[in-house]
Amino acid sequence: MVNIETLKTGTTTVAMVCRDGVVLAADQKATMGHLVASKDTQKVFEVSPKICMTIAGSAGDGQAMARLLRAELTLYELQEKKMTVKAGATLLSNILRGAYKSFIPEYVQLVLGGYDATGPQLFSVDAAGGLSPEDEYAFSGSGSVIALGVLEDGYKKGMSTEEGVNLLLRCIKAARERDVFTGGKLMHVAVVTKDGIKWITEKEIKEIIAKLG
Repeated sequence: MVNIETLKTGTTTVAMVCRDGVVLAADQKATMGHLVASKDTQKVFEVSPKICMTIAGSAGDGQAMARLLRAELTLYELQEKKMTVKAGATLLSNILRGAYKSFIPEYVQLVLGGYDATGPQLFSVDAAGGLSPEDEYAFSGSGSVIALGVLEDGYKKGMSTEEGVNLLLRCIKAARERDVFTGGKLMHVAVVTKDGIKWITEKEIKEIIAKLG
């Protein structure tokens, strides 16, 4: 987690593989040092019709990476064919590696998840372009150490995306309560299946959180 006063940083993002898709979630707080810069920052982005990405680190760098990857994937699909999730993650890795080698690295930690012909896929990508396939779940940000305890306790292979949404909201809720850099207005949650991307509404999130207690 980069802690530079001029950058908007601090977050918790979590994602998991389910039997019928991938779920990605994040809080909405952005901080500059000890100042809350925003309570409504988007950290989960749609980068193709069946691929989403979460960002942690510098909000500006993460948003720029989301825009660039979305443009590259759109161009590829217009010129060639539909890109697999692994190919999209590899492209993102190559973009970051190029920035790292130019000595102007992007201050980001990214998680990419989606659905293709092989099923649900999840990848972690670090600031230097390191790419790691994740069979179960992935996480990033200052509050992830708190969220991880909840995630490891509740995760089971073969969970449905509905169960995944409930678990990831528990994770973000725990991080919001204990990590000063995690919080904001509410949370963003995306579910990616063979049918595309579904965003969980604010009303649905509030109802689930109310049941969690």
